[in-house]
Amino acid sequence: MPPEQARSAPSFPGNLPGGLSIILPAFNEALAIGGVVGALRQAFPEAEILVVDDASTDGTGPLAAAAGARVVRHPRNLGNGASVKTGARQARGEILVFMDADGQHRAADIPGLIALLGEGYELAVGARQADSHASRSRLLGNRLLNRVASLLTGHPIADLTSGFRAMRADTFRGFLFLLPNGFSYPTSSTMAYLRSGHPVGYLPIRAGRRRGQSKIRLLRDGMRFLLIIVKIITLFSPARVFVPSSLLLFLLGLLRYLQTYFHEGRLTNMSVILFVASLLTFLIGLVSEQITSLHLGTSLALGSTNVREIPAATGSVRDRESPNPGDGTNPGTPL
Repeated sequence: MPPEQARSAPSFPGNLPGGLSIILPAFNEALAIGGVVGALRQAFPEAEILVVDDASTDGTGPLAAAAGARVVRHPRNLGNGASVKTGARQARGEILVFMDADGQHRAADIPGLIALLGEGYELAVGARQADSHASRSRLLGNRLLNRVASLLTGHPIADLTSGFRAMRADTFRGFLFLLPNGFSYPTSSTMAYLRSGHPVGYLPIRAGRRRGQSKIRLLRDGMRFLLIIVKIITLFSPARVFVPSSLLLFLLGLLRYLQTYFHEGRLTNMSVILFVASLLTFLIGLVSEQITSLHLGTSLALGSTNVREIPAATGSVRDRESPNPGDGTNPGTPL
């Protein structure tokens, strides 16, 4: 759905046959986690509320468990993306909703996201409005990323980096191997869905102010987001990278040839190098497209993971093996 056609929240679709899991990746969110889980528990008493504690040092896990969440804890800090992957593997519901644990996202917007899934979208994203961004620099940076990603994918993207999203568990688990362990899982998942032909819908939301300090840095993480966009496009649609690059090299070679021909009446080595580089780049893109078409749709390796679960009743810790398929990696081992 184009950004300009993003809609207001539809009505809640009713009981979900496969269950609903609301997943909150959390790292040192003690200031907000209790209130967030409490609000979710009140709004969705039948849903699974799963908090993935990424080795917090401020008591985030026990506070979430006391508020009524099921808590899974990493033995050491692995990153936001690793927490998302653990949550996807451990969740019991067929519908997954991811949201931040810092209080920015509202439980009242979840029915709208789920309703978009009921309309046929495979991924529903909460698209933040202009007045919801933490600063003007963040707003401009996100708009730039949205424009670049829209150009590369050929689809309008309303909010590339929003962590508030809903999806079907079976489809999302098929993309876990693509997700990085850092903060760019929204970017990777959105690009992967679009390039795989899955429809993505957007729901306009207004995010609140987070409680605590943001762990995202504009310049550092912005460059990572741009690199991830290129990587995902190269993986799913390499022609969008290689063909323009090949055309650019050809035009540079042609301009160099015309310049030397009219001034010196000859073809220089630089022109030949640029023409050859253009041809090789085009051929690499052609082969990459064939490889991509062969790999899309292949089955992914299934694996089990060992994590520690903190029960809501006692707060004790025990080992638990995940019954859900993952991406073949252990959450305790960084990629």
